Amino acid sequence: MTRSLEVLASPYLRGLIPYSPGKPIEEVERELGIAESVKLASNENPLGPSPMALQAMRNALPDVHRYPDGSGHHLTRALARHWDVSPEMVILGNGSNELLELAGRCFLMPGDEAVYAASAFIVYDMVAQVTGATKIVVPMREFTHDLDAMRASVSPRTKLLFVGNPNNPTGTAVPARALEAFLESMPRDVLVILDEAYYEFLSPDLIPDALRFVRAGRPVLVLRTFSKIYGLAGLRIGYGIGPVPLIALLNRAREPFNTNSLAQVAATAALCDEQHVASTRAVTEMGRKFLTEQCRSLGLSVIPSVANFVLVDVGRPGPATADALLRHGVIVRPMAGYGFATHLRISVGTPPEIERCVAALKAVLGR
Repeated sequence: MTRSLEVLASPYLRGLIPYSPGKPIEEVERELGIAESVKLASNENPLGPSPMALQAMRNALPDVHRYPDGSGHHLTRALARHWDVSPEMVILGNGSNELLELAGRCFLMPGDEAVYAASAFIVYDMVAQVTGATKIVVPMREFTHDLDAMRASVSPRTKLLFVGNPNNPTGTAVPARALEAFLESMPRDVLVILDEAYYEFLSPDLIPDALRFVRAGRPVLVLRTFSKIYGLAGLRIGYGIGPVPLIALLNRAREPFNTNSLAQVAATAALCDEQHVASTRAVTEMGRKFLTEQCRSLGLSVIPSVANFVLVDVGRPGPATADALLRHGVIVRPMAGYGFATHLRISVGTPPEIERCVAALKAVLGR
């Protein structure tokens, strides 16, 4: 009897739901017959990319017939200087998301345990699922990682532990000292993956010194990205910083040309554009405050966020509410898949975009 492709595939793919990125904005507009939609669903930089990054890409365009530098030489060294580590402690990824998957592929096997928080970034769950690892899912406390409970969940079978800080989709962060104490307490045979995609939005008092554990050779992999505050989401470029032996292991399994040449030169230039980062942070802080106040004035519950988005409880089914907002030309993200059936994640946009979102909320909710 001929076996089906489902039977031939890895059994760990069964039950794995693909990540849903949503439709392109132009396709949504075409289907609904609307124009000039506002996209506040993917936590992107409303100011766009750095002008320096754009110019760097223009300069590099004549050479796109060449394969990219597989080692990411210039960007790797720029990051090493920026964070005061050796180049051998830096690995580039097709977004930091690729590095999450790469770590799972390198370290998790059936029977191993992966620890992560409930309602954390859904890719942690996907990494555990596709490798056949045992999922140890720890409930959050007040929408924030419960580090004490996560530490108590570590067993001799634990291989990986994921912490998103700030966390997506709640927008919350743990206190810096608490996170440092947590990292100090972890066994030396458990790899902690600290996902800091929204690191640059943290206020100074919330910034942990995670890299000191990396420099000391502890099994900690710090992940960051150019997709958020640097505005290069479409180029898919992120990076990890870890001890030399860890990065060497990850590089064994890394694809030879996993980051493209335009992404590398744009990220190298963006890293130097401190003004663009500062402007984005200022717009985000102002917009987040205004959006939070406006949602609360409508009687909605908003989880205090330190990132470039807010999680809002609209008190009714989130997917239906998001669909209704879509018809007003406002694209947001329902969070039912994360266990928040009545919540929407709304990215911080420009002031006009936020005002339009609030107006659409008032219309849809009848406020």
